[in-house]
This record gives sequence, structure tokens and C-alpha cells, in this order.
Amino acid sequence: MSHDHIASTREKLVRMANQIATFFHSKPREEGIAGVAEHINKFWEPRMRRQFFELLDGDAEDFDELVIAASAKIKRPLTAEQADKSLGYAKPAEGEGVIPHK
Repeated sequence: MSHDHIASTREKLVRMANQIATFFHSKPREEGIAGVAEHINKFWEPRMRRQFFELLDGDAEDFDELVIAASAKIKRPLTAEQADKSLGYAKPAEGEGVIPHK
């Protein structure tokens, strides 16, 4: 995966989130915050929301302030490790062998 692809994915997520916020700026503030969060929760898959939070947690300056305000109401997806655990899969501890399937 090239660095350009990572940068373009970052830019696309920021742009999409900000476009949603632009629409909801026409609403009263609390309704706008709820609308941004609801839209992202409904239409963004967990992988997109995970990337969104990675960007937001790293540097939120490119995000519209309505997106930042709405982030508290956006469902934070499980990390890959949490998702594995919820499915009953746990990585073997370092040094443990992998048991082959029979």
C-alpha cells in the first residue's frame, strides 16, 4: 500500500465527514450534531468509522467543528483485536505454538 493511497483515504474520509456537516449546519446545533452522528452511524461501515476515529484521535484540525462535536455520539467500532475476542478467537501468547486443526 503506497503512502499516496493512505493520504488519499485520509482526505476522502475528512472530506466526506465535512460534507455531511455542511448539510447539517442548516439545522439547529443540537439537531445538526445528532444528524451528523446518525448519518455516520447508519452509513459508514465499522472499518470507515475506525479510520475516522484514528484520524480524529491523531489530529482533528481538518474536521469541521460539527463533526468533532458529533464524534461523541458516533459508535466507536471495536479494534481488530477486540473483534477477534468477541468471536472467541485469541492470539496465542508469544512463544506458544499454534495447534493445527484436525
